[in-house]
Amino acid sequence: MKHSSLVAGAAAVALVLALAFTLNSYYVFVLASIVLIAIVGIGLNVLVGLTGQVSFGHVGFYAIGAYTVAILTTKAGWNFWSAWAAGTFFAAVLGTLLALPALRVKGPYLAMITIAFSFIVQHAIVEMSGLTGGQNGIMGIMPPQWIDSWSPEQTMTVLALVSAVVLMLAYVRLARGTWGAAMRAVNDSETAAQSIGLNPLVVKVVAFTVSAAAAGLAGGLFAPLSGFVTAETFSFMQSILFVLVVILGGAGTVLGPIVGALVVGLLPELLASLESYRLLFFGALLLVVLWVAPDGVVGLWRQIFRKHKSDQAPAAMPATENVALSKRERATLAAEGLGITFGGVRAVSDLSMHVPPSSVTSLIGPNGAGKTTALNMLSGFYRPSMGAVRLGDKTLSGSPAFRISRAGVARTYQTSQLFGTLSVEDNIALAMCRGRLGGLFSSARYHAPSVRQHARALLAFCGYEGSPYIAAAGLAHVDRRLVEIARALATDPDVLLLDEPAAGLSREDKDRLAALLRRIASMGVGVALVEHDMALVMAISDQLVVLDAGKRLAVGTPAEVQNDPAVKQAYLGESLDAPVRDAKAPREPGKELLGVDSLVAGYGAEPVLHGISLHVRAGEMVALLGANGAGKSTLMRTLSGLHRSQSGAMHIDGHQLEGRGAEEVVGLGLVLVPEGRQVFPELSVLDNIRLGAFLDPTDREARVESMLQRFPRLRERLHQRAGLLSGGEQQMLAVARGLMSRPRVLLLDEPSLGLAPKVIAELFAALDRLRDENMTILLVDQMAGLALALADRAYVLEGGHVVAEGTAAQIAANDDLAQAYLGGHA
Repeated sequence: MKHSSLVAGAAAVALVLALAFTLNSYYVFVLASIVLIAIVGIGLNVLVGLTGQVSFGHVGFYAIGAYTVAILTTKAGWNFWSAWAAGTFFAAVLGTLLALPALRVKGPYLAMITIAFSFIVQHAIVEMSGLTGGQNGIMGIMPPQWIDSWSPEQTMTVLALVSAVVLMLAYVRLARGTWGAAMRAVNDSETAAQSIGLNPLVVKVVAFTVSAAAAGLAGGLFAPLSGFVTAETFSFMQSILFVLVVILGGAGTVLGPIVGALVVGLLPELLASLESYRLLFFGALLLVVLWVAPDGVVGLWRQIFRKHKSDQAPAAMPATENVALSKRERATLAAEGLGITFGGVRAVSDLSMHVPPSSVTSLIGPNGAGKTTALNMLSGFYRPSMGAVRLGDKTLSGSPAFRISRAGVARTYQTSQLFGTLSVEDNIALAMCRGRLGGLFSSARYHAPSVRQHARALLAFCGYEGSPYIAAAGLAHVDRRLVEIARALATDPDVLLLDEPAAGLSREDKDRLAALLRRIASMGVGVALVEHDMALVMAISDQLVVLDAGKRLAVGTPAEVQNDPAVKQAYLGESLDAPVRDAKAPREPGKELLGVDSLVAGYGAEPVLHGISLHVRAGEMVALLGANGAGKSTLMRTLSGLHRSQSGAMHIDGHQLEGRGAEEVVGLGLVLVPEGRQVFPELSVLDNIRLGAFLDPTDREARVESMLQRFPRLRERLHQRAGLLSGGEQQMLAVARGLMSRPRVLLLDEPSLGLAPKVIAELFAALDRLRDENMTILLVDQMAGLALALADRAYVLEGGHVVAEGTAAQIAANDDLAQAYLGGHA
């Protein structure tokens, strides 16, 4: 702790001691009660502030500590010290037993379990009257005698104060050590925590046990302080107050529980003169405090203090030697006959592949091919239904993710999952522990100078140039990617799995990433990559594994895969040499109904769409084609009002779209059928269809009947829950729901995604009928051949730019389409 903090702490302790020996016995009792509340708050701060778990049942552990001391001292003849230790231990054991099942759930379910526990304890005290005295409780509990001249209240105040100081110092040591960092990491991202070898369940159970022990310790002091215990003393309202102590003071801060205990303990006394209005004022004041300081009083003080500090640029990355990865012999990761089934749907089937050392292996394939699912099985986040995963001679299949990480398989994610509350350097240092955390208050390995030096070397190796001391939550997108890769390398893996690491990066940053991945492979690490930027994939890969509908379609070098007809078939849907609707006469173009001019949109500093311009005329079907990550879905979301544009213009029949909410856009006649269908799973098929007419309910039932005639399958399942439909039936339902909104332009985003060929044919036949009815449609679909067989015109997107446009026949014959999907001319 800093010198100023130590001085302030010593002054606070001295003040409490002075008050304890100058105030009358009632106020000393109040003072001791506040200290006991602070002790419970310090324990809860481990649970709430570090791991982010909320318990409303800690009054149960408080009661267990109190009744253990009461029973053992009055009925078993134990002395106070032995009984106090037993009560603390008993509370800790019960905390562990409760945590093991309870912490497998989250959010409101965890809260409900802990609430149930508090009620069970309270009612057990009432029912076990032979042991606990039932409603009458236990009286005559005597405090220990230290100094003859001290009153019982003074003795317990001093004992409580000493306990609080010891626990506060222990909390500081825990929070700043390896276990504290692991708890914050689990709070920030359990998934990422597993990927560096942490077992989230163990970390959360330890936090729960520590917090339960602190509550039991405080309860053991409460019994002799009050002299008697009854069931009514340990009501559910007391648990609420314990949680308020942490939240009001500031969860995760050292002084938060102390400040919170002062607020919760003193306010009722200060408002005592208001009699019947006391609780009303108490509740109102608490609401005001929470409104003004959502991060707690200490959090508010920190914000004010930071505002008055002079702005200083964060320190740049200190110079360090650029040797971060040791060259050593590393094992090959192998998948043999790997498969997995979700709810009867086989997502991956009979996948066999190898990730050899010192090479880059890329998994590619259309949307829904099973690429990320394959990575999740290789890294242990999914348990394969069949097949085996091996790393060298070690069998990994069936092992949890944290054990696979410890074995030597590291990974990153589509959306970067850094530990935002830890510094950049702390992210790397924690990963270097590989799940071995040491003693509860140990920090020697985590803070070792050699570990910190190696962490900075890894960051420099990956090209990170910012400060290692800033919180990871504030990093720019490209820096988040680099730090996440450095954290994965900190586990010294044999194999590195990366899921779309180039997503959202500029071309310059992608070039830097490509060089980094080749550099990692040159150090002996096997790199397995899922990436949609085909130019990047083709430039750095030694081997490509092509997946289609969950099965391995091809394996080979980039050149071999680019020239494989089966791969073209998978990406483009069918041969581009096939005639495109030559039996149907071209239609006369109508007026422009949907227009986009120089549209720029994205999700961070780097745009996804770079000046997109296109137009859709009344009565025509326009296909929007391109590889994954080209920006197609972003364009659809921006048009429909689900995502804000950065610049440019959009209109439907002259009505401006930019700045409008999604419901306004639907009212203008622009209706999106989103990727993934997104039906309302708990509602019936009929209710889903009816909801499509929400903005215009006139003739609703007649329109429902027309939808059922258009999609006869839906009539057979009219009163069935939509979530039980097959994928194809859900897609038909999503289209029907969209048509119920009477669209002037229908936006269809990946309608064939994940559907069987027979169902795709049926769906596209329905879309062809819509075209014949002069419905205006903008269609995004990975099945490029089928889309072009329906469309009048098409646009090809690559990297957020329109690289080709023209009639369906012209685009089908244009090499730019194959280049956009496969990253090079075949």
